[in-house]
Formats: sequence, structure tokens, C-alpha cells
Amino acid sequence: MSLESVRYSRGSLAVLNQLLLPHESCYESVCGVQEAWEVIRAMKVRGAPAIAIVGCLSLAVELERGEVKEKDQLVVFILDSLKFLVTSRPTAVNMAKAAEELSAFVQQEAAQADATSESIRKSVIQWAEDLLTKDVEDNKKIGDYGARHLLQRVTGQPVTILTHCNTGSLATAGYGTALAVIVGADRVVANGDTANKVGTYQLAIAARHHGIPFYVAAPSTSCDLSLEDGRKIVIEERPSQELTDVNGKRIAAQGIGVWNPAFDVTPCDLITGGIITEHGVFTPQELQAALTKVMKEEGKWQKNEASV
Repeated sequence: MSLESVRYSRGSLAVLNQLLLPHESCYESVCGVQEAWEVIRAMKVRGAPAIAIVGCLSLAVELERGEVKEKDQLVVFILDSLKFLVTSRPTAVNMAKAAEELSAFVQQEAAQADATSESIRKSVIQWAEDLLTKDVEDNKKIGDYGARHLLQRVTGQPVTILTHCNTGSLATAGYGTALAVIVGADRVVANGDTANKVGTYQLAIAARHHGIPFYVAAPSTSCDLSLEDGRKIVIEERPSQELTDVNGKRIAAQGIGVWNPAFDVTPCDLITGGIITEHGVFTPQELQAALTKVMKEEGKWQKNEASV
């Protein structure tokens, strides 16, 4: 049975503390936006989609439990909370996208003639809950598209898959003779360059050298078409103590220099298998056109263009 990274019911949110894995499975209650910022920043919750979900659901929990606010005061609180959540981890794009979309939604709701503090509160809670539902649906689609794509390439053979980072249901493939590498992603830009956990780049190089297909599995919310290539991605740097200390005890020499980037960027030409999304599997060269078409069909393209 797989672990749930998030447990949610209206008014209640708990996250699996991934810092304690694999020795302990402990869920921590998140009662509001400040606590969500802290668990995201501390990397107790990981994965770009999960970060966005925890951030938005924490706002929903605070709105469900919190004191009643006047309409204008409530709108300001929601917008400020979303801006604050975006600062928790800058490289993962999903939280920024969700904040942008929810902020626009709130302002649109508040502009309605019959809008009240209560109607806005309820609509924001529902929006966050719908985001959770959509994430589950998207993950299933990513797993389905990826599995079908791989099986079509190795007809009649069992499949062995090496996964790196959070790759969802694709990680359940069995053992066999045909090999592929699948990684997650925190941000995929227009040309297909991909930011993911440190170690992804060298894994891609090794896969290329040995002729093993290399895939990225990511929902479209992790794709940032406003950036042309990976050179524009802001790479988060973590505290040096994460490398020099273990359980609060220093293991490195005093005064040693530390550079601790949380991510590296894999160039698109190393992504030889494709990019697996909830809309299908695309080569890096196909990704921008494919997602642009989807956004136009969903009516999101104008807003995306305006934010570029």
C-alpha cells in the first residue's frame, strides 16, 4: 500500500513528514498558511504538485476554521497569503501557478455584484478542494499515458524502470529486460529543459551514454512556457547545515565552504524518451506546441500570454 503525502477533509489537513522516512511514517497537522509555509520550506512535504496542493489546502483550512472577515479584508488576506506561500520554495513552479490562478479567481468572484465574504470564502475552499481532485486525476492519466507509451516501444517484453524523484504510479512497473529511466520535475520550461532534484542531470548523462530512454513525468502545472530555456530557472539554495550536520550533529570540518543547490537542470537533448503529462507523451520539441494547444482549448492562453 502506498503512502499518502496529504490527508485532507474539510477543515483538516495533515502532511506526511518526509524527513522521517523510511524509519517512521508520521503525519503532521497543518492548521493554516504559516504552518504550510514552514513544512514546505523545511521539505517535510516535497514534489512540486504536492507543494501547491498543501499551500492551497492550508488556506482552505484557515478559511474554514478562522474568524469571519469583512469582504475586502478577506480578499486582501487571501491574496497576501498566496503571495507568501509562493516564497516558500521558488524553483517549483506549481505553487506560483496555483497562486496566480486562485488570485485571479478570487478577484473575479469579489467583483460579482452579489458577492459576500461568505460566498468568497466558500468558493475559495471549493477551488482548493477541486485542485486536489484534479491532481489525483492528472496523476492517473500520467501513469496511464506513460505505461502505454513504454509498452508500445517494447512489445512482448517485460519492462524494468528506474525512477528518480516523485514519479507517481509509473513507479509500480515490474522487473524485466527492457530498461527506461523516469524522473519527476519541479519545472519544465518551453524548450524542454527540466529542473529536478540534484542528481537528475548526471543520471540523464548516464542514461544517454548507455542508450537507455530517459523520461520526465510531470503534470502540465509543472511546465512553465514563459521561460525559454533552463538558464532562466531560479535554482533554490538550501542551508549549508543540511550537508554539514546530521540530526543536529556536525560531521564536516568547521569553516568548510558549502554550496547546496536543491536542483539541477537537465538539458532537453538528454530527455531522449519524452515528457509524460496528463495530456500525453511529447518530445521536448513538441511540448510547447502541444500545451499551447491545450491551453487555447481550455481558454487559458490569453492569461498565460499576459503573464509572460
